Amino acid sequence: MKPLLQTRGLTMRFGGLTALDALDLDIAPQEILALLGPNGSGKTTCFNVITGLYKASAGSVRFGGEDLSGCAPQTVYSHGITRTFQRLRLSLPLTVFDNVVIGNTRNLDESLWFNLFRRAAFKRQHGEMVERVHQLLKTFNVGLADKLWEPAINLSMLDRRRVEICRALISEPRLLLLDEPSAGMTHDETNELMDDILKVRQSVAPFAIALIEHEMNLIQRISERCVVLNYGKKIAEGPYADIIQDPQVQVAYLGKE
Repeated sequence: MKPLLQTRGLTMRFGGLTALDALDLDIAPQEILALLGPNGSGKTTCFNVITGLYKASAGSVRFGGEDLSGCAPQTVYSHGITRTFQRLRLSLPLTVFDNVVIGNTRNLDESLWFNLFRRAAFKRQHGEMVERVHQLLKTFNVGLADKLWEPAINLSMLDRRRVEICRALISEPRLLLLDEPSAGMTHDETNELMDDILKVRQSVAPFAIALIEHEMNLIQRISERCVVLNYGKKIAEGPYADIIQDPQVQVAYLGKE
């Protein structure tokens, strides 16, 4: 099977610091991949380069057979890659609906002509989006669907994470990048969140997931394959059971031979 996403020699330098060092990474269609490594190992930099927030110093990114190297974030998004961030990026004064529908801009007509002069079509599109967002929230978590018109600032941390992930899912991506979804949450909340994600994944066309996470019990439970980075380099790759036995991985995490 051809990989959905493929990087070759992907390198990111910040002055004299090499944050990502000639990374070769494959993600298969519908795979759940865990990207592991100690703090500062290049995990988030990898996501930032793939999604176009950083322009790589060298190397290539291919997605679905197309070259996305150096493409702007909106171009990467239009091809079906969405993401979340370690720190929440919600607009808290806006409603849950507004925060989710923002993620579907590639499927909406945003032209001035459409919004001002085609009012019937605009109302129809708006109604369709209300139904679609409500259904996604309901599938994700029944209780969250009842908060469709509440400001995001009123939500718990767990519900805010759910909204952020629904925003990433509303455009029906082929690859979802999750950057430490457990940040700021308890162990039980993290497991509940991942159960919600997997439930949605089962109810729609399955999409691939690349996950940055330090919660090892979660990685063991949901990942199909792990890639471990250290100082920007890939030091190990394989199933979780093999990864945790790798001497290089133990040194990277424990800091000793």
